[in-house]
Amino acid sequence: MSKNIVEKILQSHLINGQLIPGSEIGIKIDQTLTQDATGTMAYLQFEAMGIDRVKTELSVSYVDHNTLQDGFENADDHRYLQTVAAKYGILYSKAGNGICHQVHLERFGAPGKTLLGSDSHTPTGGGIGMLAIGAGGLDVAVAMSGGPFYLTCPNVVKAELKGKLKPWVSAKDVILKLLEILTTKGNVGTVIEYGGEGVKTLSVPERATITNMGAELGITTSIFPSDEVTRDFLRAQKREEDWVELIADPDAEYSRIIEINLDELGPMFAAPHSPDNVVTVKSLKGMKVEQVLIGSCTNASYRDIMLVAKVLEGRKVSSDISFGVACGSKQVLDMVSRNNALATMISAGARILESACGFCIGNGQAPGTDAVSIRTNNRNFLGRSGTKSAKVYLASPETAVAAALAGEIVDPSEYFGKDSYPSIEMPHEFLIDDSMIVQPSSQGEKVQIFRGPNIGEPPINEELKEKLNGVATIKVGDKITTDHIMPAGSRLKYRSNVPKYSTFVFEGVDPIFAERSIENKKKGIDNIIIAGLSYGQGSSREHAALCPMYLGVKAVVAKSIERIHKANLINFGILPFTFEDEEDYDKIDKDDILEISVLRQSLAEGKDIILHNLTKNIKIKLSHDLTSRQIDIIMAGGLLNYTK
Repeated sequence: MSKNIVEKILQSHLINGQLIPGSEIGIKIDQTLTQDATGTMAYLQFEAMGIDRVKTELSVSYVDHNTLQDGFENADDHRYLQTVAAKYGILYSKAGNGICHQVHLERFGAPGKTLLGSDSHTPTGGGIGMLAIGAGGLDVAVAMSGGPFYLTCPNVVKAELKGKLKPWVSAKDVILKLLEILTTKGNVGTVIEYGGEGVKTLSVPERATITNMGAELGITTSIFPSDEVTRDFLRAQKREEDWVELIADPDAEYSRIIEINLDELGPMFAAPHSPDNVVTVKSLKGMKVEQVLIGSCTNASYRDIMLVAKVLEGRKVSSDISFGVACGSKQVLDMVSRNNALATMISAGARILESACGFCIGNGQAPGTDAVSIRTNNRNFLGRSGTKSAKVYLASPETAVAAALAGEIVDPSEYFGKDSYPSIEMPHEFLIDDSMIVQPSSQGEKVQIFRGPNIGEPPINEELKEKLNGVATIKVGDKITTDHIMPAGSRLKYRSNVPKYSTFVFEGVDPIFAERSIENKKKGIDNIIIAGLSYGQGSSREHAALCPMYLGVKAVVAKSIERIHKANLINFGILPFTFEDEEDYDKIDKDDILEISVLRQSLAEGKDIILHNLTKNIKIKLSHDLTSRQIDIIMAGGLLNYTK
């Protein structure tokens, strides 16, 4: 039977279930990655499972998020991560080696393999032909212990690429076009598979830009074929032995085909405050800009940085612009420092930032009040930059560097001229230096794990009760992101200290939510979150479920819930319900007294779940699509309890 690329990888890794879209399957995971903002809790959970060594082919612990050492917390946590890696057989990528997705693509990504990462942009690996999926840290911990990763067997949508990109139009514009078509919501349970004649015109870093920002679609992952372009990239990384050809069968079937003519695309922006708020560059021409930042796991490859350097040759950044450039990895930074490109950028007026996530997650480079910031990263949620009044526009490196020079938004093809587009060739050989990747100890049993005072034990939930006696502790609208639920930036350093980090839940939405929730918990009142469409979109951070669980949240009732967040809610024993009728959302107000009776029995027997709004004396029917395995997890009070 003919298969597409996704079906081929799933079939070869299938452990449980059948490849029927919409059904639950369990797959073998070959590789895992963590980053330091999510990894600390993932490894604490792994330790709690009592496994003596990771069971995967490869697991890597990256430090790329919390590299600002403001206080002892981050330094202590990094020391914990390094000792855990040494003990359990995990590679450790030190701070300064680069962003996890960029480094993994360069040094470890392999076509046909499965990769599970505790970061929502793990699908970057799809640019090299991996089935790379973002998940919560607890799911990654289970995978490291040798357990399967469970997911909904996806519908596979083909993005048929035709033609070739015009000068000054790039891969960023391709994914922005797809976001314009599909938006950020309503795509749960889908994988995008790229094909068509246009694929061969894109380098691996360009493909990775597209799969990286595919995370904003709310899909499971994205993937490109593994072809001669892939082989050339791996050969240049001195890893040709990792290459295998991976293409769809000629008559492979898809649930939908979306055609994108590359030669018809123009430069685009994602305007504030959502990646799917896509507009043309021409529509914003002349808008004054205060800040331009180039980097992040989306657009900081050798190809991207070299293009910026070529454009800046003999030019100076506008005096009104704060301009920063962050290479995605040490490899890229090292190479551009040796070929004079780094000097070119510095001479033009660039501030060279650390090879880390940095500004993308709000760690530094916060814009000024009401400032317009042009960035090449992947998310522009309200306040994510660190300045709530700022307006963040997402764009390609081509469009961003043009704005840095002009001091305002310009169409790069008009500003520079179509014939002046620099030609950037991929290196025949990348500079290979893996000295900042620390190998695990061969005598792991003798390694003593360091634990600083900020590190605590993973909190454990109680078993699900037969009856919820609760209150609508908060009511929020559509597109509530994990940034809204669990702020990053300066708060991230507390992610190992759940009691402390929990005090910041919904900080920017309802500053006293945590205080109110704890008071309810002490009184034996269950906290229930009421939400609109696409609740929990954005980052994979499991603390957006873990910390609410700690505060006594027992259920989320929403119009819809995004994939990774829903999985995290289940993992921590929080019920993810949706309204049978979306209009019932309007029948609940904040502080309404809510009750769900015969809960365990109804879940076990597949009966209707009825929420009784006692304040308004209204009964509301709820829905869920929980599998029997997921119900057992929630009954136990979460995945850690279930595995024990």
